[in-house]
Amino acid sequence: MSSAGEMLKRIQLESRGRQPEQIEDLILDNCRSAGEPEGLTDEFTSLKKLSMINTGITSLKGFPALPALKKLELSDNRISGSLACLKGCTSLTHLNLSGNKIKTIEALQPLSELPLLTLLDLFNCEVTKFPRYRENVFALLPNLKYLDGFDANDTEAVDSDDEEGSGDEEENGIDGNHVENGEEEDDEDDEDQEDGEEDDDEEDGGPVNEDSRNSVEDESDAGSDEEEEEVGLAYLDGDDIEDEEDDGDYDGEEEEEEDDDIDEDEQGAGESSRGVKRKHEEEEEGGENE
Repeated sequence: MSSAGEMLKRIQLESRGRQPEQIEDLILDNCRSAGEPEGLTDEFTSLKKLSMINTGITSLKGFPALPALKKLELSDNRISGSLACLKGCTSLTHLNLSGNKIKTIEALQPLSELPLLTLLDLFNCEVTKFPRYRENVFALLPNLKYLDGFDANDTEAVDSDDEEGSGDEEENGIDGNHVENGEEEDDEDDEDQEDGEEDDDEEDGGPVNEDSRNSVEDESDAGSDEEEEEVGLAYLDGDDIEDEEDDGDYDGEEEEEEDDDIDEDEQGAGESSRGVKRKHEEEEEGGENE
């Protein structure tokens, strides 16, 4: 594919059927151009981020006014002409022109009309070789905070994406630490519970597995069966004992009856002997009277 029309086709591809006013981010890196931006128009009114790294651009002629554009990446091109076409990007805060053909401080003059421009990168441009380069650029652009990654006091800049990422990390870190601490506490509770169970097992003579539980249950079942048998035997023995006691009572009654009979016989014999003796005495008294 020739460079002519390649950027336009890339814009159509990145749009994914959306209308220009619906697009906020547009990445055209490594897309070859004919030397000037192609396919960009004033219709991209919502475009906030535009990246055209290493696209072979030599001039910004015809660059449209993009009032919502905040970040523009133009590094590793061959731009050497005027930057006046960027005046219409009034919301621009980040501009990366590193690796281009910017040679003089005067070429940066149009950027002074960008009131929100706070970060400018001219690394590896010829203009950086001028004496007092940094002082002159900060003087030209009073609203500028960071030049080539450092402020006027040589303090390194923090990229806005990094700041957003760090903010998310801090928020996630707070929640993450809270969750991790909660998990650690839960883990500690689980460990304490496991230790307590192990201690109980040790006091009982070691951990009880399923086989031992089954054996204990079998023994308990066997013990209960033996107890039932003993109870049954005891019950039967009790009946025998009661029967024996009843027999004893019966025998005792018979013995008492026999004793009564003997007493009666003895009593009868005594009475008969007394009767014979009395009769004999009467006969003797009758003989004497005669």
